Amino acid sequence: MEVKRKLAERRLYQPISGPFHVDYAPDEHTVLAENPPRFTWMAAQQEDDNAYLMQISVGSSFEEEETMTFAPLPYNFFTPGRVLQPGEYYWRYALLVDQPVQQDSEAEAYVSQGKQGSEAKGHASQRKQGEMSAWSEVRRFTVPVGLPETPLPSRGERYISTDTSHPRLWLGESGLQALADAIASDATYCGWDVFMAKSVEPWANREPIREPQPYPENKRVAPLWRQMYIDCQEVLYAIRHLSIGGRVLRDERLLEAAKTWLLHVAAWDTEGTTSRDYNDEAAFRVAAALAWGYDWLHDELNSEEQEMVRRSLLRRTEQVAQHVMVRSKIHHVPYDSHAVRSLSSVLVPCCMALLHEEQQAAEWLDYAIDYYACLYSPWGGSDGGWAEGPMYWTTGMAYVTEAMNLLRNYAGIDFFRRPFFQRTGDFPLYVYPPDARRASFGDQSTLGDPVNLKTGYLVRQLAGVTGNRWYQWYFERVRQSDPGTEGAFYNYGWWDFNFDDLVYRHDYPQVEEESPVDMEPLKWFRDVGWVAMHHRMDDPDEHVMLLLKSSRYGSISHSHADQNSFTLHAFGEPLAADTGYYIAHGSSFHREWRRQTRSKNNLLIGGTGQYAENNKVLNMAATGQIKEAYWRDGDGYVRAVATDAYASTVPHVKRVVREIHFLQSSYFVIVDHIDLEKPDSVQWLFHALHPLQLKGQSFRLNGNKAGLEGTFVYASSGELSLSQTDQFAEVDPAEYEGLERHYHLTAETRPASSHRIVTLLVPYKIEEPKYVPYFIDDQDHGIHLYFTDNGVTKKIEVSKTY
Repeated sequence: MEVKRKLAERRLYQPISGPFHVDYAPDEHTVLAENPPRFTWMAAQQEDDNAYLMQISVGSSFEEEETMTFAPLPYNFFTPGRVLQPGEYYWRYALLVDQPVQQDSEAEAYVSQGKQGSEAKGHASQRKQGEMSAWSEVRRFTVPVGLPETPLPSRGERYISTDTSHPRLWLGESGLQALADAIASDATYCGWDVFMAKSVEPWANREPIREPQPYPENKRVAPLWRQMYIDCQEVLYAIRHLSIGGRVLRDERLLEAAKTWLLHVAAWDTEGTTSRDYNDEAAFRVAAALAWGYDWLHDELNSEEQEMVRRSLLRRTEQVAQHVMVRSKIHHVPYDSHAVRSLSSVLVPCCMALLHEEQQAAEWLDYAIDYYACLYSPWGGSDGGWAEGPMYWTTGMAYVTEAMNLLRNYAGIDFFRRPFFQRTGDFPLYVYPPDARRASFGDQSTLGDPVNLKTGYLVRQLAGVTGNRWYQWYFERVRQSDPGTEGAFYNYGWWDFNFDDLVYRHDYPQVEEESPVDMEPLKWFRDVGWVAMHHRMDDPDEHVMLLLKSSRYGSISHSHADQNSFTLHAFGEPLAADTGYYIAHGSSFHREWRRQTRSKNNLLIGGTGQYAENNKVLNMAATGQIKEAYWRDGDGYVRAVATDAYASTVPHVKRVVREIHFLQSSYFVIVDHIDLEKPDSVQWLFHALHPLQLKGQSFRLNGNKAGLEGTFVYASSGELSLSQTDQFAEVDPAEYEGLERHYHLTAETRPASSHRIVTLLVPYKIEEPKYVPYFIDDQDHGIHLYFTDNGVTKKIEVSKTY
């Protein structure tokens, strides 16, 4: 059916994309990672009340027989439902003027400048004369051969074969029966016995949790906020686990307990203390609890009970959808961490439970699916990195992998085939290895503890998806090193490992582990600006790791003012450490220490660090960049630039560059280049868990398993002044009363307009102290430094300052 439109006189507004907004992509500079490409553009208007039309053609003139036309597209991003043949293409879009958004399909339609489509007919409401704006700028892109094929079914096709009965979350009717049969034959099947004993039965005789009370004077208090969301997490555990246990076993006792919990929570005030605007973490958990309860107990409820639960569930889902799609507009500005997470924690399970019953559920679920296909993840790219760091990778992945599994099982949409999900297991493997502590970046509620158990479980999930045996090895090591933490708030308040284990073992085959003996010694996550260098990760007693960050994401969200920072972990112990404590987000420890450059193994200029306050424009502008990173002839090298990170706080900065050499997998040489418009001092910072022994131009650290010899080999402004303290500057002492002190080295230069600082770091086993001899040749225009270890001499050249 043709859909003819006449070209309107209306000009198409094409705003220039800023650092917070989605970009115009793809273009001639885009290196595609999957097929079909993902198309994004800046919205033509602030409100999303008109649809778009988009064309893809093999020629820039968009001849009818060479052009595909897609309309109506409700938002400024789109993933086609077909794979493109390798070659060169052009694309453009227009706004459909006064055309209400149609939520059910992206029809291939005919317009006066395009061809008649053959894949979709469109609804009657679309088959009317309409107008469109002027066309956008035409952009060119190239589809190379051999890309992963990841088309997305259109909105009109996604749910055609989905079941209208319940349950739908995790298992359908046939899957439920198969699980019940398997358990009847073997009560230990997939860990069912453990799930029942530890995650179902404890809730059967417990009184339902009362509705959380308001904060005193409705002012948020961190301990009460945390207790509120933990209470609501327990609500999720009780309803979900009792419902599953009761349905699988047909146990009336468990079913009755599940109904009691469900109806109790459905009666809570949807506009009260567990609403999205009052406490979003509590709201997410209550909405998910209602979704699982409504879905799994649907056939156990009478019509009045169904209506009561459905009404509460719909309103709570609407609150989240309204925030995500209308207020936060993460399709315009994708960096709202909680809003993006709520796609998976709320919209997917809740909309799946309501699908075929509430019209809005399909609209909201379509939005989430389209977002996952095109814009996810805003915190990384095809390398699989995560700019906010491994702890927020864990939080994000925990919910998104659960949502991916729900969608795959119910609708057959498999996002795990996307390059990001195929590779993102590499991120924790390289930057958060199983034996490392205090060796990463970003906000971390587990700071100081072993690698979080949930991180291990998630990497196992990715082992099941990809078959990667190193990922399975990671899981096994983490499970060994982090036992007994299931009850810690950062685990118990977020996930239940017995449920995780049941679902994974049911859905995925066991993958055999393999030690990462042949892993890359240097891993560069270009998408987020992190570089990890490793020696012998397979053996904690021999493992040496240095991690450096210099990211285009600056200090936005849960990232810190730490561009060009490094951490060093060796022989089982953090040496150049990420110090301090996680008290609470927004505490003085968080604001004045953890987020600040002064807490990092980095540089201050005139006592001032990079921008770390709460202006998001300046956060996003305070960026760094990895310019070069490679492993060659047994040595690693990385060069990073952090000039922009200091630009707003040190206006006279011209250049800040850090080079790190990892030589012979044994020692490190760090070369810092700082150029300024006027003379100023530089403070070279190093942080440790143990006291440092200072002597002349060197310092020594002796820990429990490992030590480190540090030497300032060369400083262009003359000898440095070394000092250390065990204080956390600017932090309220009450927040760390009774906690172990950490130690902070400052090596300060004399004022100068240009600085070159060369630092030698030699890690060693505590029972095998060592040093690396060196000498300097400065006879010409450069400084030539020679370092010798195990009879092998390496040369590094540094330019002089004049």
